[in-house]
Amino acid sequence: MLKQRIITALLIVAVLLAALHYLPTSLFQLLLATAVLIATWEWSNLAGVTSYTLRGAYVVVTAGIMAAAGYLVGLSHELDTQWLRNLLMIGSGWWALSLLWVQGYPSSSLLWGARLPRLLIGWLVMVPAWLALCYLREQPAGAWLMLMVVAVVAGADIGGYFVGRKFGKHKLAPQVSPGKTWEGFWGGLVTNILWAILLGLWLGEGRLPLLLAIIIPASLVSVLGDLVESMLKRHRGIKDSSQLLPGHGGVLDRIDSITAAAPVMALGILMTGFSLV
Repeated sequence: MLKQRIITALLIVAVLLAALHYLPTSLFQLLLATAVLIATWEWSNLAGVTSYTLRGAYVVVTAGIMAAAGYLVGLSHELDTQWLRNLLMIGSGWWALSLLWVQGYPSSSLLWGARLPRLLIGWLVMVPAWLALCYLREQPAGAWLMLMVVAVVAGADIGGYFVGRKFGKHKLAPQVSPGKTWEGFWGGLVTNILWAILLGLWLGEGRLPLLLAIIIPASLVSVLGDLVESMLKRHRGIKDSSQLLPGHGGVLDRIDSITAAAPVMALGILMTGFSLV
């Protein structure tokens, strides 16, 4: 299983790096949309939809919402920052609400446990995340900004894993993900702060405060992406969103933290004007 996970992970990284380097922005955004729509198909299962026809209809409607959102914000054209900011704020604000639901699980399932609320949540998760990643890719040094999102998620995950394994005693959300601890949570945050400090010092020009203002919130909220999916899987009674990626489950299992971190980071970059160049 470990060998399979490593091989799959290396292939995912290779595809991502190749796409960032070789694909023009518009095609890369289309590739992102494809991945998000696959995750949307998996989300429909988490929402309790078993009919393939209805799941397909949900994906089609999601694609239409994504297209409309992309048109409103002017992706690949003249960017409408007002619309982009509003949609990113909706996406980021949703994660604040999700924190209350994760903390209140299983009682909170009275509010979101029906199929329709879970389907609506899918749009709050998927659409802002796709917009955020598309926006970041269009920025100067956009490929590096995309990798920053991945680095935040990896830092929170890797730092959280090793610190939690060594020092973890206090459960973060025992009813949702018993393996996560507060010690691991802080370990992931410190990991991200350390690499952000190193990057900020290397960039110079006083960009460290802005970088920390962007990285810290994104690191904090990235954990929620994983917890929310874990909560829905527990409620649905399944282990993985699908078996599409050998050793890794589904696409949603790989991008759950990114769906949370991306809108927050993109909003921070939009509001602060931060740039890597």
